[in-house]
Amino acid sequence: MLRIGITGGIGSGKSVVSRVFGLLGIPVYDSDQRARWVMEHDALLRGQLLAAFGPEAYTPAGQLNRPGLARTVFGDPARLAQLNALVHPRVGKDFARWAAARQAAGAPYILKEAALLFESGAYQTLDYVVTVAAPLAVREARVLRRDPHRTAADVQAIIGKQLGEEERQQRANYVVHNDDVQLVLPQVLALDAKIRRLSLIESEG
Repeated sequence: MLRIGITGGIGSGKSVVSRVFGLLGIPVYDSDQRARWVMEHDALLRGQLLAAFGPEAYTPAGQLNRPGLARTVFGDPARLAQLNALVHPRVGKDFARWAAARQAAGAPYILKEAALLFESGAYQTLDYVVTVAAPLAVREARVLRRDPHRTAADVQAIIGKQLGEEERQQRANYVVHNDDVQLVLPQVLALDAKIRRLSLIESEG
C-alpha cells in the first residue's frame, strides 16, 4: 500500500484537496488534528511537554493550550525545535499504527496531510508527495478571509517560516494547482487514477 504525502503552504487549500481524495474513498491522516490528539492523550508526551514548557502547556481542564504554546515558541527557533523534537516522533508512531490499520482494511493507498512535510523530514517515510500550489496573493487573501483575527503581517510571517513555493514544487512528485483558475477536481481524479495504478503495480511486484 502506497503512502502519499499531501502538503502546501498556508492558504494553498491542501485540506480542500484532501477532502476531495476522501470523497474518492482514500483515507486521509490529518497530521495537525492528530498531533493535537496525541499531545492530549499520549501520557509520555504530556509528561515531556509539561517538563519542557510548564503547566501552561495545558489548560486547567487538561486540554492542550495551543495559543499558549504558540506564543512560547513563535519567534524562538530553539524552543520550536524542542517542541518539534518531542511531538514529531510520537505523531510518527501514531501515523504508523493508523497506516497499518488502513492497510489491513484494504485501502488502495493512504494520504498523510501535513503543512511541514518537508521541513519536518516526514516525507522520508512516504512513497510520493503531492503539493498543493496557489499564488502568494491568493493564499494570503484566503487566510485573511478564513482567520479574521490574523493580520496580513501575521500571514506573511507564517509564510516566511515555511518552505518556499518553488522549492516545495521542485521537491514534490506531483503538483495540484488550486489557484482559483484551474479546476481542482479533474486534477485530483487524474492523480487518483495514476496513484491507484502505481499501487497496483507495487502490490503485483
